[in-house]
Amino acid sequence: MIRKSVLEWQSLQYGQGDNEIPKWAAERLSAVAKKSPLGGSGGARILALGRDSLKAGQVVGVVAAEGCNLEILPKIDFPSGIEAASRRGLIRRRLIHLLAVALDIEIDAGSITPLGWQKDSVLEILIRLFSTKLADAVRQGMPRRYLHRQEDLRSLRGRLDVGRQFSALALNPSRLACRFDDLSTDTALNQIMKATIDRLSSLAKATENQRRLAELAFSYADVSTIPVSELKWEDVQIDRTNARWKDLVSLARLLLGDRFQSTSSGGEAGFSLLFEMNTLFEQYVGRMLRRALAGSDLTVHLQGGRLFCLESFDSGRGLFQTKPDVLIKRGGEVVQIIDTKWKMISARIDDPKQGISQSDVYQMMAYGQIYQPNSLVLLFPHHAGLSDPPGVFGDFKIPRSPMHLLASTLDISESHGVKDNLRKLVEGGLVLPEA
Repeated sequence: MIRKSVLEWQSLQYGQGDNEIPKWAAERLSAVAKKSPLGGSGGARILALGRDSLKAGQVVGVVAAEGCNLEILPKIDFPSGIEAASRRGLIRRRLIHLLAVALDIEIDAGSITPLGWQKDSVLEILIRLFSTKLADAVRQGMPRRYLHRQEDLRSLRGRLDVGRQFSALALNPSRLACRFDDLSTDTALNQIMKATIDRLSSLAKATENQRRLAELAFSYADVSTIPVSELKWEDVQIDRTNARWKDLVSLARLLLGDRFQSTSSGGEAGFSLLFEMNTLFEQYVGRMLRRALAGSDLTVHLQGGRLFCLESFDSGRGLFQTKPDVLIKRGGEVVQIIDTKWKMISARIDDPKQGISQSDVYQMMAYGQIYQPNSLVLLFPHHAGLSDPPGVFGDFKIPRSPMHLLASTLDISESHGVKDNLRKLVEGGLVLPEA
């Protein structure tokens, strides 16, 4: 089995070395990437098959094909001097943290040793987190509920179904048409857990994950096997009596959902578990902003607004709807718009534009015209190539407008300090600079 790991936007040369990949494996992985809806034209947003190398795009996660497995990790900078295996372990830890925040899941990653972060792929780590959490929940008791049943029995149980007894069973008096409630584990929630166990059992490679999943499969032996497409998610109601299952349902939705693609068409069998970093960074920032501004008079709205840039003269119909990443409101008034950009900005000191693209500025100018906030913010991930520390690196006046545009970076290599830095960014953006 060929197992490789690469950072987004980096390439693996074809070959047999430690930092190379056989061309046959690259071709199989590329074929699987093409089947993903995140792949774009020809799957190039995930993997681009070149003449001499396989290049990763801006989508991270795991792509697997027959005989090969490729992990794509986000480019998150850490201090220099950390050896490669440890650095990749830190990146995996941060990616799991980003996913946990974005999906609103409480994940206890403390049980995974530094060696585990270094040697296991993101998929194996997610399998471990899910199976460990599920095993703990099962030890406290599987959820049960009363299900209404109708069965033909030799003795009466519950109530007699008179209509059925004197129609379908009229010629068989040895059977009684019974209607009763039965306390059962065969519920929608348990069926979802079993479907997740079944899927992960076919994918897990780590011995400990395989063992734990086998034990869980035995515990769920009496639960019906339901195809993933027919699972009844809407029947799962999380309340205070079963609150410990909330995170497990979210993890199951992740591991069974549209981010997890299986393919067997075109002669290439494989699967992918992928996350678009633009979207993940946006969701992470939005949820951390909600935590940062909790208790204040400001509220955070993700992908809100939805106002139109233009209206038709004839019909008044709106055209070109806008969806800013993050709206900060005070009451009903938009006071700040934050747009996240997962890309490494330029560190050139002779660049008056500070590495900000013209298209990004045009987009923010449209938001400013439509929503009229106090300030606009372009937020990028911080990286080691920047000479300035994380935070605001550009504050620009907008001609003939009281608004200003801030360009800022956020360091996501550590979880502590993120909320404080985001709070300071919002508060600083609401203070208009002196003319």
